[in-house]
Amino acid sequence: MEHPARPNSILAGTAFIAYIDQLKTVIRANGLFDGSRDENTAEHSWHAAMSAMILAPYANKEVDVDHVIQMLLVHDLVEIEAGDFPIFEDSGQQDQDQLEAEAAELIFGGKASGHGPRLRALWDEFEDRVTPEAKFARAIDRFLPLFSNIYNRGYSWHPTGVSAAQVEKNIALIRDGSTRLADLAEAWVAQAVQDGFLAP
Repeated sequence: MEHPARPNSILAGTAFIAYIDQLKTVIRANGLFDGSRDENTAEHSWHAAMSAMILAPYANKEVDVDHVIQMLLVHDLVEIEAGDFPIFEDSGQQDQDQLEAEAAELIFGGKASGHGPRLRALWDEFEDRVTPEAKFARAIDRFLPLFSNIYNRGYSWHPTGVSAAQVEKNIALIRDGSTRLADLAEAWVAQAVQDGFLAP
């Protein structure tokens, strides 16, 4: 195994940093809170990491926030190769899982160099959603798109006619990591239906 202090390890690390810059070019099916444009995945990852730090007191169980943040920064790297899949749509889950698994193998099995096993372990933990940290990380990941649509009054819900029933499926994943955030999300969804910017 290459020693991390050797120059070629530095070059491998910087090459990976250059590669993951591509995350800034992946456009998500979700908008900024001000509704001015679609967000990119790098913006989402940063926002999720900050949100985890701020909302950690509302996790169902005490969590290692640094570990949660690491998962949130790693889990969407696969979108560089697989692209983004709208979370409020019901179709395509099997295709998404397959594409993301292939992307994970490419990225963590090769491009991440000596960092691959550690990053892959974080990605797998997030996907498996067994630990309190993984459950809370997934809750944050699902809470933010819902929150942004509440804030910008359905920016990414309107184009595809997303319904409350579709949004509520994601609230179950939020509840698995944070009952408090799920309760808040349910109240917001009910209000969005009442206000007319989310279909029943």
